[in-house]
Amino acid sequence: MLLELRVENLLLIERAELRLAPGLNVITGETGAGKTMLAHALDLLLGGKPRSGVVRPGASEAWVEGVFELPGGLRSALGDRIAPDAEDLVLARRVGADGRTRAYLGGRSATVGDLREAGEALLVFYGQHEHRRLTLASAQLEALDAFCGADQAFRRTAYSEAWAELRALRGRRSELAELAGARERELDLLRFELSEIEEADPSEAEREELGAERERLRHQEALRASALAAVEALSPESGGPGATFLLAEAGRRLEEVAGVDGGLDVLGDRFRSLRYEAEDLAGELRRYEETVEAAPGRLEEVEDRLATLARLERKHGGTIASVLAHAASCRERRDELEGAEVALGEVETGLASAEARAAELAGELRAARVAASGELAEAVRARLSELAMEGARFEVELTPRAEPGATGADQVEFLISTNPGVEVGPLREIASGGETSRVMLALMSVAHGEGAEGGGDGRLLVFDEVDAGIGGVTARAVGAHLRALAEGRQILCITHLPQIASLGARHFVIAKDTATEPALTTVTGLDGDGVVGELVRMLGAAEGDRAARAHAKELLKAA
Repeated sequence: MLLELRVENLLLIERAELRLAPGLNVITGETGAGKTMLAHALDLLLGGKPRSGVVRPGASEAWVEGVFELPGGLRSALGDRIAPDAEDLVLARRVGADGRTRAYLGGRSATVGDLREAGEALLVFYGQHEHRRLTLASAQLEALDAFCGADQAFRRTAYSEAWAELRALRGRRSELAELAGARERELDLLRFELSEIEEADPSEAEREELGAERERLRHQEALRASALAAVEALSPESGGPGATFLLAEAGRRLEEVAGVDGGLDVLGDRFRSLRYEAEDLAGELRRYEETVEAAPGRLEEVEDRLATLARLERKHGGTIASVLAHAASCRERRDELEGAEVALGEVETGLASAEARAAELAGELRAARVAASGELAEAVRARLSELAMEGARFEVELTPRAEPGATGADQVEFLISTNPGVEVGPLREIASGGETSRVMLALMSVAHGEGAEGGGDGRLLVFDEVDAGIGGVTARAVGAHLRALAEGRQILCITHLPQIASLGARHFVIAKDTATEPALTTVTGLDGDGVVGELVRMLGAAEGDRAARAHAKELLKAA
């Protein structure tokens, strides 16, 4: 049950606070005063999307807050998202002037999904155009399945999962069939590219080594000349005094005075090391000079190999790493194509099993629908009789679909005849707007009334001008039906009919003051003379009209 609804800066409403009662709560007001803004406020608490420009001009944000009694089942579902000692549940929504929103659950920041999950367990919303939706085949199927009870929801979930698997397998089969069609042509290309790469057998290490070798080969004469000049400086082949000879001579002089002075002995050791290093370096330079000359044609071989690697790089991504990655991708695709026939066989086997499973579950859905359709039709006919549609015939026609879909293999058509002796026809073609509204109300009564399968769940039912298109005795009958539906539960009804408003356990009126800038809408709770005055207005009479006031009092008395 909704205990309180608080609204701030929502379009024309600067501030409003509604304390609702058990049973039937009604909201009335002049057309354009903003009654539907309260419906939108409740929609926001359900996680709905805020309308453009919903924040009152001049305000930075709008705020909607609902305080609900906390059902035990919802407490368990929410777990640690609410305080363990919470006696009620507060849902709230903040909407900034920039359109951004924040959701709150139990005083804590939450997601819109959290709000929607909790809101759906607390209230059911029927908008002013809900009766139009009832003309859609999908909505009629939803209504029938809801009447079937909670087990039907489990059946639908199981079927939906089977249907999703079936669609996935059919999609996979189509993919594999397409693969088979272009298989050989693509395999030829993959095999060619793979053989080219595998024959070349490229590696990043080889690419670097070849690059360095090419540089050496291109400059081998300069390298030999430099090494030879260094050797000649250290130890010339002519036998002349090179650096090693001079170092040897100087070393002998130092050895002549070895042991005389320790400081010079240390320097002598370093000098001998320098002499040995020079002799060793001369040998290595001579060996380098002898080996730097490559075999004839080696440079051409290196250039050819680098050209092969470069060609692969240009074709497959610009680097050896990308060439190797392309080769791995080709192998994977080749294996997939070569295994396409095997995979297609496996998919066909799985598809047959999935089709059998989906057909079995669709049969269970249909059996439940067939069993419930007659009961639903009978229950709706009884409700329509109470809603001033005596003699109306209502039937539920269940027929196989040409192709099964996500909701099963059935299609539903609600058939109605509003006049005796006239054959039933589709609801969308036969019923007027007011009649469709009453059919919808009858269906809702069947779904949520006492004794209904899955009904009586304690959620607040919100009706936003579902009484559109009716009046007179019919309006009174609809109102009585709403009040009967409100016994033992809570209903909030936004209405423009005095016959319905007079039946409310609590009455709120919305008024708009256009003298302010921007205009200001207020919400006021009525009782006593206030209710009478509002009913007089709704009857279209002047405030002092005695006959209208007497009529209003009669409406209240009859309630």
